[in-house]
Amino acid sequence: MAEIKLVAEARNDFGKGAARRLRREAKVPAVIYGHGAEPKHVAVDSHALMMALKTSNALIRLEGEGTDELVIPKAVQREAIRRFLVHVDFLAVTKGEKVSVELPIQTEGELAPGGNLLEHLLNALPVEAEATHIPESVTVSIAGLDAGHTVLAKDIALPAGVSLAVEEDAAVLQVVAAQAEAPAEGAAEGEGAEG
Repeated sequence: MAEIKLVAEARNDFGKGAARRLRREAKVPAVIYGHGAEPKHVAVDSHALMMALKTSNALIRLEGEGTDELVIPKAVQREAIRRFLVHVDFLAVTKGEKVSVELPIQTEGELAPGGNLLEHLLNALPVEAEATHIPESVTVSIAGLDAGHTVLAKDIALPAGVSLAVEEDAAVLQVVAAQAEAPAEGAAEGEGAEG
């Protein structure tokens, strides 16, 4: 995964008022933590950060004003309705360091015929990977799977250098048979009673 470079400005003002001022200036307040160091408070351009966060587990290099950190986003807070960025927590990482992340699960192929449904028991797979080589997602083939089939975490092929951070027997996907609705009892009995 390529590094995404963003400019980070150090910030010394804290609290709701300071955060609102930053957002009016199209910046997002953020904190960099990790490696036992004191947290660094920074502000990042909101549009550039929003674009960087479109890639899951983005590897970001924050540069500027005494900051040159390689980070990954750990907690992203968004406004509930308009979904703009409110605050981001970054985890400082180094090359070669293993980090725990969640990879989105993509599926490929078609289920067996018969109206079966695919149920996602996990939307993301917890794994450990080197900070500079985090895959964007994992892909699971569901081709030909029939009702009653369950895909376990250990069944998912992981890229080299990536290991599970969840029990091997954890259910990830499950194929269930589509269920038809039973007719309502009152409707069937009441039709013949009139007359």
